Amino acid sequence: MNRLSMSREALLKGLGGVAGIVERRQTLPVLANVLMQPEGQELALTTSDMEIQIRMRCALGEDADAGQLQATTVNARKLMDILRAAPGEQAAMEWADGKFQVKCGKSRFSLQTLPAEDFPLVKEAADYSEQALSLEQGQLKRMLSLVHFAMAQHDIRYYLNGLLLVAEGSQLTLVATDGHRLALVGAATQGPSEKREVILPRKTVMELSRLLSDSAELVQLRFASNQVRVSFGDMELVSKLVEGKFPDYQRVVPKGHRNHLLIGRASLLGALQRVAILTSDKFKGVRLQLEAGALRISSSNAEQEEALEELDVDYAGDAIEIGFNVAYLIEVLSNVPGENVRLELQDGNSSVLITMPDDASFKYVVMPMRI
Repeated sequence: MNRLSMSREALLKGLGGVAGIVERRQTLPVLANVLMQPEGQELALTTSDMEIQIRMRCALGEDADAGQLQATTVNARKLMDILRAAPGEQAAMEWADGKFQVKCGKSRFSLQTLPAEDFPLVKEAADYSEQALSLEQGQLKRMLSLVHFAMAQHDIRYYLNGLLLVAEGSQLTLVATDGHRLALVGAATQGPSEKREVILPRKTVMELSRLLSDSAELVQLRFASNQVRVSFGDMELVSKLVEGKFPDYQRVVPKGHRNHLLIGRASLLGALQRVAILTSDKFKGVRLQLEAGALRISSSNAEQEEALEELDVDYAGDAIEIGFNVAYLIEVLSNVPGENVRLELQDGNSSVLITMPDDASFKYVVMPMRI
């Protein structure tokens, strides 16, 4: 019989960190489980979906004797739900002969286990770079938040269902596009001088966005030919990379647009959200009419209903009428910080460049649509 008692909160924190990649429906039953491996004075918790693997270490406490414990696997979500609902500060666990018992206070639960040797660990690549790319967790989390929403979903061009990471010298650039809009952000980092250009899968990007904190603690990324390993705190994430050639993002970013508009982010976002009410699920188009001192935003639908918003703006450029998918504008304005955004336009047929006045590293390009 394997017996282990540890802090319920510590175990729950560890499970919360690794359970995000566990799908509710699995082709292999063992993939619904978490692998529990006692290692010295720590308990290693590991989950996998065959493409991504997350491991987190939890302290066992001074009186625990992990050397006598065998590894096992148990349903990750059921165990997490039990610990969330159970009383008491300690969780006492016992496992043997395919059964896993949890005791918290006067509550008792019995779960099924599957053998640890059946758990499909991701085989780590042998050609990982010796030098790691390092930056603060908060910095990487912020960069991901500025671009992740522009990734494609279920696109036949599979390389668009991910995020391009370019590391060159001391510069890190993240790029996402779905073919209709593109988001780009850069930052200074510490790391190898050779250029690395990889595509992170969408699920990996979303897990990192969830797991990273806003702290100044460093996160380290190491790359292999077909894998990335991300380490921070007690957490380690290993993920396969997406194979394919990402579009040349530098050619997409417009340069030299002669018409510039600085506008309040919140006021523009509110106007777009109100006008979007009368768009339909099939057609999200809105019309922007820009002239000296005024920006008019309008929409209409098949029922002949119309919406119009007018904003006073400090603008003295060309008169421009242009259409956009309103969702693309709302998403960027909902994700960027700051009071103001800058719009750079050429004419009614050219893409718009949206930037932040206080952050030159961020760029967002949206293609126009015919209204």
